[in-house]
Amino acid sequence: MLGNVLTAIVTPFHEDESVDFDAFQRLARHLVENGSDGIVVAGTTGESPTLTDGERLDLFRAALEAVGGEATVVAGTGTYSTAHSVHLTEEAHQLGVDGLLVVTPYYNKPPQRGIVAHFEAIARASDRPIVVYNIPSRVVINVEPETISRLAEIPTVRAVKQANDDLAEARHIVETGLDLYAGDDNLLLPFLEVGALGGVCVHTHVVGPQVAAQVRAFRSGDVERAREIDRELDPAYELLKIQTNPIPIKAAVNLLGHNVGGHRLPIPPPSDDEIAAVRGCLERLGLLVAA
Repeated sequence: MLGNVLTAIVTPFHEDESVDFDAFQRLARHLVENGSDGIVVAGTTGESPTLTDGERLDLFRAALEAVGGEATVVAGTGTYSTAHSVHLTEEAHQLGVDGLLVVTPYYNKPPQRGIVAHFEAIARASDRPIVVYNIPSRVVINVEPETISRLAEIPTVRAVKQANDDLAEARHIVETGLDLYAGDDNLLLPFLEVGALGGVCVHTHVVGPQVAAQVRAFRSGDVERAREIDRELDPAYELLKIQTNPIPIKAAVNLLGHNVGGHRLPIPPPSDDEIAAVRGCLERLGLLVAA
């Protein structure tokens, strides 16, 4: 539907913290040329909490200009407000995005029936496929299996980005007929083994070709090769644990020569120790030569 390997793209900033749309489009093209079937714009990795609505919509436009027709563009339109999410969804629909990533409402902790009503309202705003983003570590609540079953009854809810390592819950998503995407990069292989379509990844900013090869190998039946690649990618998984995302991945992308700038507070710049740790992971991946 949307592809096997999707990258949750970072949002580049100038020194004055304005969005660097030129750098964004260059990076989008680079990702698509290096293993990504599509990009997810204005997700957590894209620092969506600090983007204005206008910046989000401009990023959707920029993504469509850069890679539309060549790759899928999935717009992050979910917030903790249903009305706000509906508004962003309507605007993204008008721009022509291929799909919508909608996170579980965060902070206000709705009951499970509220989650269903939230997605039903968003589904009425567009006929584009919706990817439910279940990430209990950030939003506090889990989308329970019974709720997944109810969401699967909504015609335009087509997939789940599952950042929850419970394999039984992952299997349940597949059993409902929804596409399963790994929402944490280290879950890609175990999720493929229970029927996932692929992953919405962050490490593909730096190891996109390897991840694309891993998914191809698994889907062609070469499970051992997929496992071998998974072991080779250990430093990429370690990289993402150095600090809160997107601090380490932006540091890595900058070290590899793609100038994506810094962050907006409350996300601080990486410390010297964090940069050194990121560099070490990139060296172990063979992407940088040891100093």
